[in-house]
Amino acid sequence: MDERKAIFMLGILFIYFIGKYFYELAKTYEKNKWLFAILGILSYYVGGILIGAGIVIFASLIEITFFETMDETALGIMIIPFGLISCYLFYYILKRNWSKNFKVELEEIENIGRTEDTI
Repeated sequence: MDERKAIFMLGILFIYFIGKYFYELAKTYEKNKWLFAILGILSYYVGGILIGAGIVIFASLIEITFFETMDETALGIMIIPFGLISCYLFYYILKRNWSKNFKVELEEIENIGRTEDTI
């Protein structure tokens, strides 16, 4: 199998699973499910592109002939962990912020109909 096809298929798997986890997170906290599934996928690609651009710039500063000898497949594989890390950080930030706000809303709902003496 061609290396590019393998990376492409791996990318499709990443899109599916990242979108799925962000969709389920948004569903749990009653947010816009498709919006956050797409934002999760974008966080993967934006993180990968930013780190990939940084790697290319840094490497080209060290070695001037980097662009002529650059293997695109190796660069694509190097970018994957950075995209996953940026995606995970975005997921963690969303989950932490939403869980704080969601607990407050649940406490307010539980206190409906109670007087201040019973709270």
